[in-house]
Amino acid sequence: MAQSNTVERILDAAEFLFAEKGFAETSMRSITSRADVNLAAVNYHFGSKKVLIQAVFTRFLDPLVQGLTVTLDTLEASGKRLDLKALIMLLFHQTFKREAQGRGDPGTFMRLLAMAYAQSQGHLRRHLQTVYGGLFRRYLRLLIDATPGLPLYELYWRVNFMMGAVIFTLAEFDTLNAIGAAEHSLTATMEETINRLVPFLVSGLETPLSENAPLENALLGNALLGNASLGNASLGNASLGKK
Repeated sequence: MAQSNTVERILDAAEFLFAEKGFAETSMRSITSRADVNLAAVNYHFGSKKVLIQAVFTRFLDPLVQGLTVTLDTLEASGKRLDLKALIMLLFHQTFKREAQGRGDPGTFMRLLAMAYAQSQGHLRRHLQTVYGGLFRRYLRLLIDATPGLPLYELYWRVNFMMGAVIFTLAEFDTLNAIGAAEHSLTATMEETINRLVPFLVSGLETPLSENAPLENALLGNALLGNASLGNASLGNASLGKK
């Protein structure tokens, strides 16, 4: 029990400091000080700062992925197909279900996720791909089914646009809400904000290609079908090929 408590204190401290200062800027000494443990305890449980960073993400993602997997299994067994709105709401539901269970703040995690791409954390992206790539590929296939006729290269960019909007909105929700209160004398709950955000995301994914869309959209989309990667920035570089 004491060992588990030590691990949780280290993870809590690391999550807070990484989100506040960044991965490179956070020293192991500052983590041990906040967690009230010695460096030997961190080395014993995690071995290195890279593994600690990965563990912070795993702690948040494991319950979310487990819940999402169960839901997708149930849907697959029933033969039901989800439209874009339902697919996006499914992610929000699983994310905020964790918060309701006292398992972490989505805003903090979104700040960490943004840093994973903004800072040099190749080991983290490889870790996420290795551990969660199967589920990400499964979800991406559902997005492809829900956007028929959209070339994969175009979907790659639209998924990244969607992630950018979600990460910024959730990571900076308190700041955005404070600005709204100061400039418009109005505030919003997280639920109200999500209800505003989801139609925006759906519209972005469903927008027809313009006549001036680059030719490579169609060419690459056809070439990539069945065995393709949506790129390093998209959901852990999940390949769309065989599992």
